[in-house]
Order: sequence, then C-alpha cells, then structure tokens
Amino acid sequence: MSSEIEKQKTSSGEDNRFKKLDSIFLWIVAVILVLVAAIGNIYFKDQFAAAIRVPAMVVLLLLALVAAAFTFQGKTARTFLKESRIELRKIIWPTRQEATQTTLIVMGVTVVVSLILWGLDSLIVSLINFITNLRF
Repeated sequence: MSSEIEKQKTSSGEDNRFKKLDSIFLWIVAVILVLVAAIGNIYFKDQFAAAIRVPAMVVLLLLALVAAAFTFQGKTARTFLKESRIELRKIIWPTRQEATQTTLIVMGVTVVVSLILWGLDSLIVSLINFITNLRF
C-alpha cells in the first residue's frame, strides 16, 4: 500500500518536473519569437515594405502568444478568462434608461457638491483675508 503511494508521489513529482521543463521551454520559445519579431522588424525595415513586415510580425507574436498559452501560467490565465466570461453572463446590466438616470443623478450631485465646496472655500478665503488684514 505504501509503495503505491510512494510511486504516485514519485510519478507526480516527475510529472511536475516535466511540466516545469515544458513551461520553461515554451516561455523560451515565446520570448525568442517576440525577439525575432522585434529585431526582424527593425533589421528588415529597409528591405521589405510595411505590408510584408507587419503581417510577419503579427504571425510571430501570435505564435508567441500560443506558446505562452500552453505554459502552466497560460493555462491558469485561460481558466481565469473562461470563468470570468461565465461570471459576465450572470451580470444583470442596467437598461439604457436606468444608466441615463443614474448618470444624470451623479452629474447633479457632483455639481451641487462642487458648488458647496466652492462656497466654503470662498468663505474660508474671505475669513483668512479679514484676519490677515487686521492690524494690531
């Protein structure tokens, strides 16, 4: 029984090592692809028109993104994005009328509060001017 558990631990440890190596390899590939896209764009600036360089750069960057997506962090990000999309579907969005009314209320409150603050500021400035102009 314990030997089976040890085998599972060993195999899962080996699997983790292979996963880490795969992730490292894929990150290296992704970084190399980004570097090739950036350096190639600069190097071939005079030899090729932008109509050729830009699609080549886009393809290289998409390949780098695909390589990064298959790393451990990429899989985690993909899972997060899927779950976020599911949660976004659960949101009850306001209607156009509700959004307009809320916007108008916020704008009105902002104007009222700014007028109150302007009035208090003017009052404080007048008070300070009165106090500083007094000669003892």
